[in-house]
Amino acid sequence: MKPTAGRSQTGMFTASEVEARTGVPATTLRQWERRYGFPHPARNASGYRLYSPGDVAAIQYMQSQLQSGVPASRAAELTVQAMAGSGPAPTPQDRAAPEPDRAAPNQGLGRSGAQWSALLTQALIDSDTDRAAAVLSGAHAQIPVEVVMTDVISPTMIEIGARWERGEITVAHEHQATAFLRSRISGLMDVAGVQAGFGPLVVAACAPQEQHELGLMMLTLALRRRGVRVAYLGANVPLGDLAVYARQREARAVLLALNGPWALESTLEHLRDLDGLNVPLFVGARC
Repeated sequence: MKPTAGRSQTGMFTASEVEARTGVPATTLRQWERRYGFPHPARNASGYRLYSPGDVAAIQYMQSQLQSGVPASRAAELTVQAMAGSGPAPTPQDRAAPEPDRAAPNQGLGRSGAQWSALLTQALIDSDTDRAAAVLSGAHAQIPVEVVMTDVISPTMIEIGARWERGEITVAHEHQATAFLRSRISGLMDVAGVQAGFGPLVVAACAPQEQHELGLMMLTLALRRRGVRVAYLGANVPLGDLAVYARQREARAVLLALNGPWALESTLEHLRDLDGLNVPLFVGARC
């Protein structure tokens, strides 16, 4: 379905309500408004933004394009074109999350993070990514994005890793689960945007030989949603290259992630490459 620019005079949503429904931070909404010309919020008597159901549908349409891998500028173009179309305007409910438990459609209400995590884990072990996507969509509809990260995705990652170590699943299962979760987190990172905030830039990277990046991606997402400008560099970044990048971008802090001894040895060996940066270095480790 395509969103339209039509505006309802009732059922308006505050920025915080839109964020709760869509997962798109208020800072990103303002960025889209300035950069792309949508959404088109009204203002109440106190000057606060109010979004119509059509605005929310356009935001969800833009979000779906980004999560599908469409570049932001092209996603915005497609959204604006859809808003100008003559088709019926969907309401936010038209794009509601699919129910992960089709046999019991109302059981998603009130689930704990642990319950959502168990459903997600089983879907990934079953290699049913459609069901996994439905589980995550259901969780996002019920609990904040940060809680989904800490109480649903993180325990799922740990459980998948533990089952692989016990020989209950194959490397292929573990890799598929990781790829799925990475794509979902990456989509949320794109929605939050690198430049959504103002002020100093933080650079986030995984240490040399460190390929496990989901934890750092979730931290990057949480910071961006709070308006912090974070440049995410990904896995296995040589410290010398990290230092060059941080200097060129005039970064004011560096986040470095490593999860095991395979990365610690190389990090200690090349730690001197970060000498002279004169910025805080925050290291997240599980060694």
